[in-house]
Amino acid sequence: MSAQKTIHVAGEWREAASGATREILDPADATVFAVVAEGGREDADAAVAAARSAFDAGEWPRTPVAERAALLRRVAELLQRDREKIGLLESRDAGKTLEEGRVDVDCVTDAFRYFADLVMNESGGRVVDAGSDDIHSVVVHEPVGVCGMITPWNYPLLQASWKIAPALAAGNTFVIKPSEITPLSTVALIELLAEAGLPAGVANIVTGAGDPVGARLADHPDVDLISFTGGLASGQKVMHAAVDGVKKVALELGGKNPNVVFADACETDEGFDTAVDQALNAAFIHSGQVCSAGSRLIVEESLRERFVAEVARRAEKIRLGRGTDEGVECGPLVSAQQLAKTEDHVASALAEGAVLRAGGERPKGEEYADGYFYRPTVLDQCHRTMRVIREEIFGPVLTVETFRTEDEAVALANDTEYGLAGAVWTADAGRARRVAGRLRHGTVWINDFHPYLPQAEWGGFGKSGIGRELGPSGLDEYRETKHVYQNLAPRPVRWFSG
Repeated sequence: MSAQKTIHVAGEWREAASGATREILDPADATVFAVVAEGGREDADAAVAAARSAFDAGEWPRTPVAERAALLRRVAELLQRDREKIGLLESRDAGKTLEEGRVDVDCVTDAFRYFADLVMNESGGRVVDAGSDDIHSVVVHEPVGVCGMITPWNYPLLQASWKIAPALAAGNTFVIKPSEITPLSTVALIELLAEAGLPAGVANIVTGAGDPVGARLADHPDVDLISFTGGLASGQKVMHAAVDGVKKVALELGGKNPNVVFADACETDEGFDTAVDQALNAAFIHSGQVCSAGSRLIVEESLRERFVAEVARRAEKIRLGRGTDEGVECGPLVSAQQLAKTEDHVASALAEGAVLRAGGERPKGEEYADGYFYRPTVLDQCHRTMRVIREEIFGPVLTVETFRTEDEAVALANDTEYGLAGAVWTADAGRARRVAGRLRHGTVWINDFHPYLPQAEWGGFGKSGIGRELGPSGLDEYRETKHVYQNLAPRPVRWFSG
């Protein structure tokens, strides 16, 4: 299988400078289905140089806002044109179901359209009253410059769009390094940007490992901003690497997200069914490989046995298989490493006293033998000292904790070093507002789980990161603020007598 030219620098597709390549595996059967360029430090330097030149001497930062917005809309149209092809690529690369891949393309389309609309609806700056008709004072926004972007393997296309769309809307140039495990949909997106007419050098991509490519973007003196989505340990390395250059840093580092269910949410059959269904969605969408996965079920003690029994019963019935196969509800984990990590966490939890209610093993059957499959798992009677409660797993594992009072529920939900997202289920509107207000998480759902809006900020408290993506704040991450003070009637100050 010949290698694709997946490094894009200054408008040209190329191989790695070293000639190195990497095999991309289908997680459903561990077979090779693509070979990509394995970039290194030299490739990263070349890409940054191209982005620097395109920003300093190119046309894009000075392109009128209307033209930048029009290009983003063209990209959105191209994404919909290629929806099936890119959705299939995302499914096969990341292991998710084909329908999830299609939905990802739709969400990426929404992001490009949102940021196009956002910049078009802005004014030319904020006028500041200086207290004199002779002074014109205005605060304006300008692009940061060259943006380095590092994206994760679980939602490669979606996470790329959350960075690329606002960066381009603001007038920046960029170099992106997708996960070495799932780079293909990001390569496809760069192709669409070129087709839409983006000038050469504005969008650059280097496929390769976090070290050296991501590390070089983080410490490169010509990179003005580094935006990283991924694990805590890697995010800390990125932040340290950016210190010497005092560059802007945006980090989204995942979460350990509570799904709090009060008994009054389940007093009716419909309420019970909905809360159970959403608990499954929260935990097992994309095999739990979601930064906002509701992997911690915190349920009122009086409801626990009935609720957990039904969650476990339905979890056992989730249909596993290749994401592109008809009727499959849950695909494989993305890699052998992620499968081993999931198995280790489950074994640790059982050793520490958790009670297995569903799953807890690889599925049996010849069709699963070579893939990275793991059955949706429910672990009951968990407590706060367990690793499985404290650490992010990124696998199909749901833990169960119980509470008696509202205060106890809030304390459990907030007892984490992360703070990305959480949910509360209750029929009491007052309680819903109280609990939502007390949860220390960047997104809180009431009687729902997982939806997000491109016009609403996304990000977390604590070790879930710094900065925000999406919404107006997501655009501001990629801009600098400048105050322009104009004296319309200059005259001597006479501060000094001489």
